[in-house]
Amino acid sequence: MSGHRDRPVWGCIADDFTGGTDIAAALVAAGFRTTLSVGVPERPLPQEQDADAVVVALKSRTAPRQQAVTASLAALRHLTDLGCERFWFKYCSTFDSTPRGNIGPVTEALLDALGEQCTVLCPAYPDNGRTVYQGHLFVADTLLSESAMRYHPLTPMTDPDLRRVLAAQSTQPVGLLPHAVLRAPEGAARAHLDRLAAQGTRLIITDTTGNEDLPVIERATRHLRLLTGGSGLACVLPPPRAAGAPDTADRIEIAHGPAAVLVGSVSDATLGQTAHARRYLPHRKLPWADLRADPAGTVARALAWARDHLDPSVPVLLHSAEERADVEQAQQALGTTEAAALVERALADCARGLLDTGVRRLVVAGGETSGAVVSALGLRSLRIGPTAAPGVPWTSATYAGHTVNLALKSGNFGAPDFFTTAQEALK
Repeated sequence: MSGHRDRPVWGCIADDFTGGTDIAAALVAAGFRTTLSVGVPERPLPQEQDADAVVVALKSRTAPRQQAVTASLAALRHLTDLGCERFWFKYCSTFDSTPRGNIGPVTEALLDALGEQCTVLCPAYPDNGRTVYQGHLFVADTLLSESAMRYHPLTPMTDPDLRRVLAAQSTQPVGLLPHAVLRAPEGAARAHLDRLAAQGTRLIITDTTGNEDLPVIERATRHLRLLTGGSGLACVLPPPRAAGAPDTADRIEIAHGPAAVLVGSVSDATLGQTAHARRYLPHRKLPWADLRADPAGTVARALAWARDHLDPSVPVLLHSAEERADVEQAQQALGTTEAAALVERALADCARGLLDTGVRRLVVAGGETSGAVVSALGLRSLRIGPTAAPGVPWTSATYAGHTVNLALKSGNFGAPDFFTTAQEALK
């Protein structure tokens, strides 16, 4: 593929907002001019029609099953109307999904809507330590069920066998593209997929033990209109333009002004990043007990504090927890769902108040928190820019007539110093 196109090549459906920016970053790195739409637009947006890839970010990962299927099919119709040729269902590289989860049902619904026989499920993202062997998902050198994901407040992952996890929520047979086949001579992986499809297997988990496996999977799946998984496989897609063509895929408008970090995630990685940032950044905690007793007052006091500490050279940090015990106490008192919603609403209100005060750059940690923030700001689309960390791009949007930059971070992504160094990618 080369030259100018008048329609996108790829249409991607992400089940949360950080997943949307994650896959968008991978596509940008592969050379695709990429735009992200927040929810399903009522009508095609101009920036979508001028893109090589369009991502529709939903908030469907933990939604009721039928709601997630309905939203995903609406996104598919929008992407089909744009003229997209191939499609991607993006979910987390740790396969966040309970036995009542949405990965299987949404994948089946998309296959049926497209009239496709089968697809692969490739959550692996080796650059972020997510690999699959014999159908079992690892986080770095630890089985998923032994990682911090077993403590996730909404989607605790206690079974590393993705075939079992997927079978529990699906109606279709589940198969495996094993590592031994990936390392066999060229053509073996495609032949294996064809055999499984002929046997009626519609959902096929792919082993992936390192980046060297991804090009093999990409070549073996070029005949499939629908792919699903994390962002690792997207990093090796063939570029949409001829070699040597100017690459402006990650060009965005840079906003200048104060910055803030909003942290709702309580993953081990984010708790470590918060602990590191508290040594270097002005910081304030929003305790759940204060939010429960006086949510508006707690947010107002946090914003007043932030205004007094704004400095163009140093972000301010607002966070909901310092240790896992903070979350456990809130869940015991309020229940899992309300405890999460309380924090999400507060940080979304903080984001709006900060931008109204003059903040122009926001780092937001946590998939659900990012969704709440973007929704509260009323943003309808994001332009994808340079990467602050693997899977975490900076984006640009327009808020109240001003350009703002946002980095939406999945809880488990980023190095320990991410909150203190993320701004460097915009220089």
